Amino acid sequence: MNWLKDWVKPKLKSLVGGQKEIPENLWHKCPSCEAMVFHRDLTQHCHVCPHCNFHMRINAHERLKMLFDDEQFEEISIDAAIVDPLKFRDRRRYTERLKEAQGKRGATDALAIGHGNLGGYSAVVAALDFEFMGGSMGIAVGDGLLKAARIAVERQSPLVVISSSGGARMQEGILSLMQMTRTTLAVEEMKEAGLPYIVVLADPTTGGVTASFAMLGDIAIAEQGAVIGFAGARVIEQTIRETLPEGFQRAEYLLEHGMVDMVVHRKDLRDTLIRVIGLLLNKSPSRRQSDTEQAAG
Repeated sequence: MNWLKDWVKPKLKSLVGGQKEIPENLWHKCPSCEAMVFHRDLTQHCHVCPHCNFHMRINAHERLKMLFDDEQFEEISIDAAIVDPLKFRDRRRYTERLKEAQGKRGATDALAIGHGNLGGYSAVVAALDFEFMGGSMGIAVGDGLLKAARIAVERQSPLVVISSSGGARMQEGILSLMQMTRTTLAVEEMKEAGLPYIVVLADPTTGGVTASFAMLGDIAIAEQGAVIGFAGARVIEQTIRETLPEGFQRAEYLLEHGMVDMVVHRKDLRDTLIRVIGLLLNKSPSRRQSDTEQAAG
């Protein structure tokens, strides 16, 4: 019998009123400056470190809540895709990895879609979740982006896509690469309808996602410090046998070289999107609302 553990500790707990243990998730360590940030402060700063301005990754559902008016939107479900079409297995079965990701994230796949008002404008927003198998693009994501584009066309709304992905999903092989073409067709449907297609490049945006829909926006907006590119910097250095410039593939570097239209802080992203949508539609929110009411009447 351990008298300190079994007798003294319970007595001390009873004397101080049995205080509850402090949850471990109240503080978050910044991956950049390693400062500890209180969870409420992190939420207030849109998951950006208040000490070094590092933009932390956030899930797709949080993205939608941050953008839509009053955090209200209609969530559009993704149709179930073929599960493990290639019967893929490495150290684990693809089906096991997929179920684990679905359980952790509470989502069907790496894409979340919402429709609602953005500064008074009707808009469809599709966001990739990097925490779901690296935000990789497989058949379900390709289907989801096509669905988002067609809903946007049906409702005559702009489409905003937020990319955060490692690229095509290797477990779906050539079928995942085919989604590059399918998502390009989704963009073409938006352009044929004369509706704005805006891309927000979040950290990271790489691989087949960069080589398809992520670089086809009417306006390309990048978050501060986001890594954007096709191949990784290490692979490029090994291929060309040269040292890459400092900040290579960062949002600010791409802005200097004309690859993106603007780099914004996350706290300014919503206002920037509202302004851009207004300019592309050439309508104010009040006029747009009155036009919709007249059409309905």
